[in-house]
Amino acid sequence: MYRIFLVEDELNLNQILTSYLQKEGWEVKAFGDGRTALEAINERPQLWILDIMLPDIDGYQLLRRIKEVDPEVPIIYISARDADIDRIMGLEMGSDDYLAKPFLPRELVIRARRVLERVYDRPAETENNLYHIHPYVLDEAKREIRKGETIIELTSKEYDLALFFTKHKGQALSREQIINWVWGDDYVGTDRSVDDLIRRLRKKLPDLRIETIYGYGYRMIST
Repeated sequence: MYRIFLVEDELNLNQILTSYLQKEGWEVKAFGDGRTALEAINERPQLWILDIMLPDIDGYQLLRRIKEVDPEVPIIYISARDADIDRIMGLEMGSDDYLAKPFLPRELVIRARRVLERVYDRPAETENNLYHIHPYVLDEAKREIRKGETIIELTSKEYDLALFFTKHKGQALSREQIINWVWGDDYVGTDRSVDDLIRRLRKKLPDLRIETIYGYGYRMIST
């Protein structure tokens, strides 16, 4: 389940967009002003949808602050002002898409889905079997993970789990899926082994952002 932060000061539009986004199965946290959104930046959602015209803070200032905290997070921004000026300024500041008001809520949903798929529903970028998951580099050919010049010692199963998360970055992975990947589909035992393995991996690779999805499994999000 993707977590989306929506910043829109028009109450009616805020409620409508929230409803449409939630119908896609996404978790949505809505803000009616820029300052409360600013206070939530460290919560690091998978996507921001940001109205540039806010009553209490310059939307570009908020966009800039978001990118300072989480440079890789995608942002879709919306505005009722001059389309050309806003589109150019927003894109130069690192946003991923732009919508000019008025627009159909369904169009925003489609654009949000495309951005999420482009950013998260694909393996990490590779070069010569190298996966870059900042600040780590995973070498699939050598079956090792490095941080800078330091090789981090992992067991075989810890490495397999790290590789599984890397190849499915941003996706919710059930305990059953993890068991099948790491232990094989003939595994006999409980899913507590998954939790123990996750705990060890978090300890050895503390900069990986592995979220617990209670009652389901885990997800590694952008680092």
